[in-house]
Amino acid sequence: MLLPDNERGDRPADDLRTDGMMWLPGGTFRMGSDHHYPEEAPSHRVAVGGFWIDKTPVTNRQFKQFVKATGHVTLAEIPPDPKDYPGALPHMLYAGSLVFTPPHQPVDLRNWAEWWNFMKGADWRHPYGPKTNINVHDNHPVVHVSYSDALAYAKWAGKDLPTEAEWEFAARGGLDGAEYAWGEEFTPGGQHLANTWQGEFPRLNLNQDGFERTSPVTAFPPNGYGLHDMIGNVWEWTSDWYSPKHDADAPKACCIPENPRGGREEQSYDACQPTIRIPRKVLKGGSHLCAPNYCRRYRPAARHAEPVDTSTSHVGFRCVVRGRPGP
Repeated sequence: MLLPDNERGDRPADDLRTDGMMWLPGGTFRMGSDHHYPEEAPSHRVAVGGFWIDKTPVTNRQFKQFVKATGHVTLAEIPPDPKDYPGALPHMLYAGSLVFTPPHQPVDLRNWAEWWNFMKGADWRHPYGPKTNINVHDNHPVVHVSYSDALAYAKWAGKDLPTEAEWEFAARGGLDGAEYAWGEEFTPGGQHLANTWQGEFPRLNLNQDGFERTSPVTAFPPNGYGLHDMIGNVWEWTSDWYSPKHDADAPKACCIPENPRGGREEQSYDACQPTIRIPRKVLKGGSHLCAPNYCRRYRPAARHAEPVDTSTSHVGFRCVVRGRPGP
C-alpha cells in the first residue's frame, strides 16, 4: 500500500492511487521556447487531456516503501554488463552512480567530468557515497534512479511517468508562456522560489536559497496548480524519447497535436558516442545544480537528454494517472 508523503490530495474516495496528487483538467498551451537553448525550440501549441500528477517528486520515504514491498534493486546497485560498454576495462565496470563533486580549482565548463564522479557504492540509499545515508532525508526526493527504476516504481503504484507535454503543462501552473513556473521574474522581491545554484558553478554555491544539495520536497511554495518543485531541486524523468528539437506548429488550428509523445528511440542516441548505443529520455525541470553561469534550465520549457542507464545525485521523478479515476 503506497502511503501519501504529504497532505491528502483531492481524489475520488475509491481510488487511493491519487493520494498526494492533483487533478489537472488539461488544455492547450504553448510548449517550448524560442529564446534560450536550441533544443527547446520551436515554441508550438499542443493539447493535453486531463490527468493526475504527484504534488511533489517521489521521496526517499515513498521509494523505500516500494523497495520493501517488491525487493527492487536499482540499476546503480548492479554492476554494468560488459556487452553494453565495448572497450571498457573490466576494473571500471562496478556498481555505482554519478555524484556531484565540487572542484577546488577553475575548470572548463565544457567538460562535465570535472565535477561528476562515478562513485562506487553510490545509490539511492547512499546518495553521496557508501558512507552516507538518507536517515534524516525521508522527505527529500529520491535520487540515483535510472529510467527503468522510475518506471518500475510508477507501475507498482498503478501510475505512469508523465510525457514531456504533460510535465511542462503542469510546471507552468496555468501561466501559459511565462518564463518561470511562477511568472516572469526569477526571484520576485528577492525571494528564492526554487532550489537552484547561486554563485559561480561548479566551485562556489552561496546557498542563498538555504540549500547546498537537495531540499525537502515542500520547502518552496507550490505553483498555480499546487505542485511543488516543478523547477529546481532535482531533474525529473519523462516518458518521451529525446529529440534535438520540437516539431513546429501544426499548419491549421484544428490540427493541434493532443497528448503528443515526442521523439523516437532511434533519434535519441548521442551522435558524439557512436560506439555506445544507449537511448536517451527527456528530463525536465532543472535541479539544484542549475546556475546563471551554467545550465539556465530552471524553467518549464527547458529540457535535457539523459541516457536510460544513467543515475545521478540530481535526478528524480514524479508520476501521473491519466483520465479522471472513479465513476
